[in-house]
Amino acid sequence: MQLPSNIATRHLTAPEGLSEAAQTLAAGGLVAFPTETVYGLGADATNGEAVARIYAAKGRPSFNPLIAHVADLAAAEREGVFNAQARALAQAFWPGPLTLVVPVAATGAVSSLARAGLDSIGLRVPDHAVALALLKAVGKPVAAPSANRSGRVSPTRADHVAADLDGRVEAILDGGATSIGVESTIVSCLDETPRILRPGGVTRQAIEAVLGHALPAEESDGAVIAPGMLQSHYAPHCEVVLEAQQGAADAAILDFHGQLAHEPCVKRIDLSPKGDLLEAAARLFEALRRLDESGAARIIVAPIPKDGLGEAINDRLKRAAAPRDL
Repeated sequence: MQLPSNIATRHLTAPEGLSEAAQTLAAGGLVAFPTETVYGLGADATNGEAVARIYAAKGRPSFNPLIAHVADLAAAEREGVFNAQARALAQAFWPGPLTLVVPVAATGAVSSLARAGLDSIGLRVPDHAVALALLKAVGKPVAAPSANRSGRVSPTRADHVAADLDGRVEAILDGGATSIGVESTIVSCLDETPRILRPGGVTRQAIEAVLGHALPAEESDGAVIAPGMLQSHYAPHCEVVLEAQQGAADAAILDFHGQLAHEPCVKRIDLSPKGDLLEAAARLFEALRRLDESGAARIIVAPIPKDGLGEAINDRLKRAAAPRDL
């Protein structure tokens, strides 16, 4: 799928630009829009050609399926089959940063390309006034991965989207900075026991509290059945070194709670000087972008706790640090 040439990206502001954004999606165009997690790159999920343009704009592997965003649980149940556990999670956390992977319903309209040919589908109801208003105006599921080039740092502001996708999408709908800053937690409800495929904005502990039992440890057979499962993902251009205990004169530092405050570096950003994981999650992708632009040879990352939202933060950093072909 080739991108149309010379796209003049329109920069819209919510709520004034909502109607134009909805019309653009209905016409098969691409619109980046805010959610509470990160900005998404939206297309009509029922339109295979529009979905193909997402892959083209992002340079995204076609085997990596897309999350379909819908306005409410009723719309989700037209697209997927919800067992009792999936429904309990939806009722507890929707609208919110939770994606549920469920079997495709017979009434489903989401294109096979958006599902990467799978008989399952990832569904989410975002907790963001602009996103929900857009979904209601469109009246169809909207496929929306993060609005950035594939494998690069996810966008938490409209200008981040423009830096990656200006000239490659029809419109960017600016709804301000996102509040959570890491993507949704993805839970598979395809088997008798749900399992977390990707940690994110809803913690493991909160999910287990709703289900009333512990979730199994994460295991992977290499199959990609949901977004965020590629080993190298969320990657800056320069090398990322995790669990660092000291700085270096040619390195940038991604700090947490002042652990590397006095170490040599090109530039240092503390995700949360007070040690707040919620603040750290919200600042993660913005900090990675700024450090990647610092001219440092590598980004050195201080140890970050692995409990609560720390699980999602460490997951993103591990993928950012994974070996990759550049």
